[in-house]
Amino acid sequence: MSQEATEEGRVRVVGTAHVSEESVREVEATIEEERPDVVAVELDEGRYRQMKGGEPDDIEPGDLLRGNTVFQFIAYWMLSYVQTRLGEEFDVTPGADMLSAVETAEGLGIDVALVDRDINETMQRFWSQMGVVEKLRMVGGLAFGIGDSRGVGLAAGVVLGVIFGPLVAIFGGSVGLGLPLLSRVTGGVALAVGAAAAIWVFGASLLSAEDRLFAAVAAGVAIGGIGGVGLGLAAPVVDLFGPFVVRVVGSMTVGIVGGLLVGGLSGQFAATFGYGEVEDVEEFDMSEMTDTDVVSAMMEEFRQFSPGGAAALIDERDAFIAYKLVALRQSGADVVAVVGAGHREGIERYLAHPEELPPMSSLTGSEGGGGIPWAKLVGTGISLVVIGFFVLLALSSAGNDTLLRLFGAWFLVNGLFAAGLAKAAGARWSSSLVGGAIAWMTSINPFLAPGWFTGYIELQHDPVNVSDIGTLNELLADEEKPIPDLLSEMFAVPLFRLIVVVAATNIGSVVASALFVAYLLPLFALDLGGAAGVTQLLFEGARNGWEILWTAVR
Repeated sequence: MSQEATEEGRVRVVGTAHVSEESVREVEATIEEERPDVVAVELDEGRYRQMKGGEPDDIEPGDLLRGNTVFQFIAYWMLSYVQTRLGEEFDVTPGADMLSAVETAEGLGIDVALVDRDINETMQRFWSQMGVVEKLRMVGGLAFGIGDSRGVGLAAGVVLGVIFGPLVAIFGGSVGLGLPLLSRVTGGVALAVGAAAAIWVFGASLLSAEDRLFAAVAAGVAIGGIGGVGLGLAAPVVDLFGPFVVRVVGSMTVGIVGGLLVGGLSGQFAATFGYGEVEDVEEFDMSEMTDTDVVSAMMEEFRQFSPGGAAALIDERDAFIAYKLVALRQSGADVVAVVGAGHREGIERYLAHPEELPPMSSLTGSEGGGGIPWAKLVGTGISLVVIGFFVLLALSSAGNDTLLRLFGAWFLVNGLFAAGLAKAAGARWSSSLVGGAIAWMTSINPFLAPGWFTGYIELQHDPVNVSDIGTLNELLADEEKPIPDLLSEMFAVPLFRLIVVVAATNIGSVVASALFVAYLLPLFALDLGGAAGVTQLLFEGARNGWEILWTAVR
């Protein structure tokens, strides 16, 4: 397919399937036949260096603190794993078409141009441009194996359950969800965890990992529901926990289970009546289709699943690559552009009508879509509320003892959860303690995360590089390896352990902050005269603060 231009140069676009042997031969033949001035390939600098077998660089601590490098490695891993599995199925090295284009061009003394957008930037824009429903659909597909409305409902149900769980603890008594019922629910959770753990441990020699997991979950739910919630058999154990633990465990369980029921039923209703469903792409016979047909069908299916994600992964890159090709053409160069088959149509359309290209500024940057940064706004708002709460109490007559106890609880809860989950994820003691010590501050700052500091310390002992991705791919390719052995070997890979440790530290701090606001603050409020007493103290602090400011400026 050629696109003739009114300028001196011309561009021929070759669409390939990245794991097709036929595409490799087509690329070689086209370059040798055309002998262009430039061979343009759908690669960025990082993927080009990796494809050429260059030695990967270790992660710099500063990159980790900016959060970019870990995200980039996750993106590399995801794309690398998918292409590796496809390459195994078709018996072709992933990216062989691009490598063939580069090597053929270099062998003929032809310049090579890298015309794709940076993969890290693309993946960040991919996530930011996905809508809420698309993200829930993805989470539902990953967590529950259901990518339609039912999966969206279940994923949304979990989120709503976590949000409404604390409300059950605070206001549940007025609607019949008081301590007696929460005690039974907590007992059910205890029995469920115990039964599931027993089946998992003692069933190792009798069942496969998948069957053992299913049996553990099913038995845990049944025994917990009947024996704990229904018959109250775990009452002696629950008495050892104390009212606070009962309220936390019971209310969160009620919230999540209720959310799953409501979300699941809503999703099933939507699926039954066809609301929000992804249109099925017509099934195709691989033997009767070309590589380009298969790729186009896959692209269409992905666009149905996630229009926002498709815009970042497909449409924007079509325009970005076309910009680079138009510039080469205007310079007078004859170009053979080797791109994925799914990009060819869009690129050729822009080459024929370059006036339709969107502004380059809309295709670059880590944030896509130009929408309102709700996450940062909400995070900043929460930070201001928490800081304001402490400041107003300090200016009131609450007393230093109350403030010290409040701050101590904030520090300990954040530290214990952040450090505990980091250590459980495999972090060193030094890394865990640093993350826990800083968690109280980062939890009220939306621009910092305790996991960054935990990861910083981990990197001083165990550097991470791109070669870890190949190791992880090899481990995941072994489908017969038992899951416990697989996880053990994956945790031995520095990249995987780093990602899990950073994520676990951050999750611990988030959970701790939610528990503090939902459960500990109400307990402190009771000591200060309840909601009315706390409100009075806050107004008193505001008046005192205003008087101090007024006195200072007069």
